[in-house]
Amino acid sequence: MSGLGFIGLGIMGEGMAARLLSEGIAGTAEKPLVVWNRTTSKCEALKEKFPEKTVIIKDSAKEVVEACGITYSMLSTPEVSKIVFEGETGTLAGVSEGKSIVDCATLAESGMKKMNEAVTAKGGRFLEAPVSGSKAPAAGGTLIFLCAGSEDLFNEIKDDGLNVMGKASHFFGTDVGYGTRAKLVVNSLMGTMMAAFGEGLALSESVGLDPTKMIEVIGQGAIQSPIYNLKGPKMVAKNHAPNFPLKHAHKDMKLACQMAKEAKVEYTVMDQAEKLFREARENTELNVADEDFSAVFEQIHKASDSEFSKKR
Repeated sequence: MSGLGFIGLGIMGEGMAARLLSEGIAGTAEKPLVVWNRTTSKCEALKEKFPEKTVIIKDSAKEVVEACGITYSMLSTPEVSKIVFEGETGTLAGVSEGKSIVDCATLAESGMKKMNEAVTAKGGRFLEAPVSGSKAPAAGGTLIFLCAGSEDLFNEIKDDGLNVMGKASHFFGTDVGYGTRAKLVVNSLMGTMMAAFGEGLALSESVGLDPTKMIEVIGQGAIQSPIYNLKGPKMVAKNHAPNFPLKHAHKDMKLACQMAKEAKVEYTVMDQAEKLFREARENTELNVADEDFSAVFEQIHKASDSEFSKKR
């Protein structure tokens, strides 16, 4: 028996692991889904959700890797990823000849490269596979995987794992780091779009325009975007229930700005958007770091002196 491993059942990992079970990739007696999460209750909840499936809960990331040929990892921050990967009972401790690690987190490029070097040094295979998408796409199997590393591993799972968790999988080459580069470009653009959209909505409200009507207008033209249609009405209603936490969005934008600086690329617009997200994250009065990244809208109003913003 060789299971399929999954480390990290947070906002993203929970939906991804559920897709592996619901679509029959894992969860049988012959191929159980073997899971670990820092909060064990998340593992128990997944097992309860799929009573007919075989889900094995382990006490450590190391035990998951030891029990599986391929293990996915989806952890929230670079700090958490480092702790879980390098710990005495962590991911790397379980790696041996023939083991495969697929890391789906968004880290600094240097972090991904270090993990790749550590895994391959022990005879394992490594694939970086950060995703474009948030909570709903994870649950619905419509993520976009941005991969680099072991091409053999990518080919093994693109139609036997990635395909049920995502609507597309892209391979950027065997050099680890290119998947992360692609992800940072995408997420910095997304954050900048949200910041600009938030400013546009705030301006609309402050000059007496109906924001709901303006969302409709924006959605009918060349600048329309699914993110505007999805987030706009919630932003107006101050509903920022997290699908992609603001603190994680800011982390990605900060990494992207650092990447642009190292590449000597002009990045003024996105630098300003990163600054706005940083201010929102650090504003203890607003306390929106754990809210959805659309909550940057609250910082925009907080920093505005319009009569509407003051009364809002």
